Amino acid sequence: MATLLYNNLPARRPARPFNTVFNELLRETLPAATEPATSFVPSTDVLESKDGYELVLAVPGVAKDSLSLDVEEGKLTIKGERKALVAAEGEDNAPRFRRVETSYGTFTRSFRLPDTVNTKAIVADLTDGLLHVQLPFDTDKVTKHHIEVR
Repeated sequence: MATLLYNNLPARRPARPFNTVFNELLRETLPAATEPATSFVPSTDVLESKDGYELVLAVPGVAKDSLSLDVEEGKLTIKGERKALVAAEGEDNAPRFRRVETSYGTFTRSFRLPDTVNTKAIVADLTDGLLHVQLPFDTDKVTKHHIEVR
């Protein structure tokens, strides 16, 4: 007969996962970026409602006039630029980057649009660093149609 051992004590886990501890150890030893990047990719959420889709792009610090939205051949392309802070050259007391964690530069995001989107009714709004792009459904196109058999 085999002996079955059962441990009824709860497993003891470290307070923090190993990756977190490891990252903290290496945080200060990794070289930090001291110059802004030339491009970035904004995070995007895609929502769907009964009226259509909505894209929400996180673009803090991007001005309205530096955004461009174009639809061509069923593809929505969103372009923009977030300009990096620049210090005056030649000044001894001018601030300079010691560490850069914010993304700067240009970005381009492209989205393939379904046939059910009315491309002529797309509306974009920039508020609080979020670009809301409304993609309403085309009411003339039917997405589902039941055909009765005679």
